[in-house]
Amino acid sequence: MVQRAGSAGQERRSPALYTPEQRARRDSSPWTLVQGLLAPVQFLIFLVSLALVLRYFATGEGAGAATASIVVKTIALYTIMITGSIWEKMVFGKWLFAEGFWWEDMFSMVVLALHTAYLAMLFAGIGTLEQQMAVALAGYLAYVINAGQFLWKLRVARLEQPVMVAA
Repeated sequence: MVQRAGSAGQERRSPALYTPEQRARRDSSPWTLVQGLLAPVQFLIFLVSLALVLRYFATGEGAGAATASIVVKTIALYTIMITGSIWEKMVFGKWLFAEGFWWEDMFSMVVLALHTAYLAMLFAGIGTLEQQMAVALAGYLAYVINAGQFLWKLRVARLEQPVMVAA
């Protein structure tokens, strides 16, 4: 359990991120490994794409590479969201919005909406290239916030992990 300060100096306990059964399902699920591999890959794609988009804004060069990188980043995002929802279903019994990850999933929807808006603008020819990339950058900012949320949950999960003591 995680302790938090309550009103009038009292402490209240919030529920653990995982029940023992959920932790066992999480640890035995192949989707946990998939998520663990996809997350850093997606982050590397993000860093390369961010550099390409910022280069385009700074120099006006590399529009094609920046555009392609945003599309690749969006595909990686869709992939991790689909596999993440499968993971959530296996661990929590819900495709999305499990109690422990409700806010992360909610913000993930914002990230998806912005990335999808970028693709819609790109493929429908809506807006200028700069406007399209500005939407992509907004999606990237939301992604960074969302990644921070998940890193925080990873830390919470590790802190809640039972400590093995040698006898």
